[in-house]
Amino acid sequence: MIRKGEPWGEPFDERYPDAVDVAGGDVELAAAVAAHPGVPIRFTPTRASDLARALGLRGTPAGSTVLTCDAIELPDGSPAVNAVVFGVPPDQQQRWHRRHRVEVEIDGRRLADERALCVIVANGQYLRGFDVVPRGHPGDGRLEVHVYALEARERAPMQHRLTAGRHLPHPHITETSGRRITVRFADAVPWEADGQPRGKIAEATLGLVPGAVQILV
Repeated sequence: MIRKGEPWGEPFDERYPDAVDVAGGDVELAAAVAAHPGVPIRFTPTRASDLARALGLRGTPAGSTVLTCDAIELPDGSPAVNAVVFGVPPDQQQRWHRRHRVEVEIDGRRLADERALCVIVANGQYLRGFDVVPRGHPGDGRLEVHVYALEARERAPMQHRLTAGRHLPHPHITETSGRRITVRFADAVPWEADGQPRGKIAEATLGLVPGAVQILV
């Protein structure tokens, strides 16, 4: 976990096992993390990688420093590296979308019990290039949680501010952070992990996996 005032990253040397090479987006990076636990990844990101955008990674890495990042444990035990969205993502919310009753618990305490369009659980900062979670940091040992309960007339103005992260604070977006998050919707809603649709779900528990991702930069 990165702490304020401390440097982030360690030199890549003989203490580490051989690195694996991965090219692609966040889905491909997460698959490599699952297949090679504890092994540094020499990641060549495409424009689809929101985690790379948060880390400032471009092109082929030099491979001299290892950045240790967290991951999100999904309900099936597999990892996500950037973000999970339950419901309609902020960049896709329209006036006609219906809010669903949802309960959200963070580390055993209730955060929300209301009608909402979506719940975001983020390790990173960006979602499809939008600065959705300005406080997101992939190595800070916590997951950012946002609950969107915007009224119909508020959704378009919110989207106009997403690119630069100026949509926050907002009276109808609840923000907090934690390590274990449970969401319970009254009706099953679509959900996605690292931008990949996963079908529909009514209840899920996600957990922080500290230091699960080691990226060579």
